[in-house]
Amino acid sequence: MISKTIAARRAVMALVLACAALLGQQKLAPATPAAGIEFPVIMQQNVVAGKTLVGTKVQAKLAVATLVNGVVVPAGAIFSGQVTESMAKSANTTSRLSICMDSAQWENGSTPIKAYLTAWYYPLVVPRPDLSSGQPDAGDRSTIRMGGAFPGNRTPTPLTFPQSPNDVPPSSIAQHRVLMKNVASTCNSDGAVTLTSKRSHLKLDNQTTYVFATNGPLLPAR
Repeated sequence: MISKTIAARRAVMALVLACAALLGQQKLAPATPAAGIEFPVIMQQNVVAGKTLVGTKVQAKLAVATLVNGVVVPAGAIFSGQVTESMAKSANTTSRLSICMDSAQWENGSTPIKAYLTAWYYPLVVPRPDLSSGQPDAGDRSTIRMGGAFPGNRTPTPLTFPQSPNDVPPSSIAQHRVLMKNVASTCNSDGAVTLTSKRSHLKLDNQTTYVFATNGPLLPAR
């Protein structure tokens, strides 16, 4: 009888220890970070690292309706924020740029956000001219508009584009985002993202669709 009691107590103790170990593992398991929200936007002004000062207010127009905390932010909503870091490239320094958007407003609503500029953008695809007639086309200068950074002291070759981002037909925007050339991104403990380039001058224009995001840098698009 005594041996059966001891065995029962040991079984109960083993069960308690097993439950404790399981709970301990659950507490030690790292939390899965929440997926970031992407905001493809068109800047409303040019931004140049080193020339656009820290604290400068900036705005951008949302290109695609996006769900944020249960609220649908419609296409055309105006994002407002400021430049939080800006440094020009020199022989001894790396070009640095960070922009944080903190609110979105539209005709019938608004919502606070905290989204940072990432190293991703959507190229503007310029249709190739029809050369079937055999006649050269004077507007055939490029097939893709690149954004983000320009090597050395070179300025980008002027391209022919619509007068405003609103005139750009949807079919002329690439379907998948791509990384800016020669641009890296770092993220600090509070989620702020900073773009850096050792080879190029960081520059944003007001005709390219750039990607802002919450929760740090984005992974490659699938």
